[in-house]
Amino acid sequence: MLTLPRPAQKLLQAIVISCFTLGMATSLPAAKPPAPEPIHVEADRMVSQEKDSSVVFMGNVEARQGDLVIRADEMTVFYTPGKDRENPGSSQVHRLVCRGNVEITRDDWLGIGRRMDYLADERKVVLTGDAKAWQGRNMVAGKTITYYLDEGRSIVEQDKTKTGGRVKAVIHPEATKKKKKKTP
Repeated sequence: MLTLPRPAQKLLQAIVISCFTLGMATSLPAAKPPAPEPIHVEADRMVSQEKDSSVVFMGNVEARQGDLVIRADEMTVFYTPGKDRENPGSSQVHRLVCRGNVEITRDDWLGIGRRMDYLADERKVVLTGDAKAWQGRNMVAGKTITYYLDEGRSIVEQDKTKTGGRVKAVIHPEATKKKKKKTP
C-alpha cells in the first residue's frame, strides 16, 4: 500500500471525490460526495514532476475511497501549486487523466474506456475509447461519454469512423412482481 505525504493526500482526495461524484451518467441519480474516508492508492510506480505540477501513477493503478474505485494502467494528476501562506502545501487539481483499461466503479455503477479526463474548472468527466457505462443491467455505449457533474447531464457520442458506430443503449424495464392468489 502506498502512503502519500499530506499534500499529495489532499490532492488525491480532491481528485477521488470529484471523479467519484460522477456516480454518473446515463440515468443515474445525483451521487453524494463520499464521507472523508482514507484514500488508498496502489501502483507499481509513482513519479512526482514538480516542474510540470503533476504526479504520475503507473502500472496497475488503483485509487480507492470507500466504495469508489478508479483503476487504470496510468493516472496523471495535474495541479496548481498552492499559494496560501497559512497552508503552503495546499494545491488545486485542475485536470486528471487516466489511460489504458480505465474502470470506474461505485455501488452498482461501472464506467469503462481507454481514457478518462476530468476537467475541474468545467466540472466535466469524459470517458473515451469504446466508452461504456452500466447501472445495474442498464448500459450505454459510444465512442465518448461526457458527464457534467453540476448539471447531472450526460452526452454519449457515436463513433463516426466505424460502420454502424452508433450510440447504443440497453434498458431493462423493472419487472413487476405479480402476486399469485392462492385458491382454497
